[in-house]
Amino acid sequence: MPLFKITVKTAKNSNGVRLEKGMSVDVVSNSFNNPVTTNGGQVVVDAFHRIYGIDIKKAGALSTVYLDVQRIG
Repeated sequence: MPLFKITVKTAKNSNGVRLEKGMSVDVVSNSFNNPVTTNGGQVVVDAFHRIYGIDIKKAGALSTVYLDVQRIG
C-alpha cells in the first residue's frame, strides 16, 4: 500500500476555511493512483479533517491545482 504526502501549494481562504501554504498530510492508499482524484479524494478529506480540523472539500481546494501530491513509499 503506497504512502502519499499531500501538501497545500498556495494559501486560500474560502467558505470560512483557511488553508496555509505548506500544510501537509500523509495518507495511505489502496491504489497506486493519485489519492486526490481516487474515490472523490475521501482519504485526503479525512486526513485534513483529522490533522487540522478543516474541510478541504468545503474550501474548494480538493484539486491538484491547490494540492501537491508526492508518492513517498
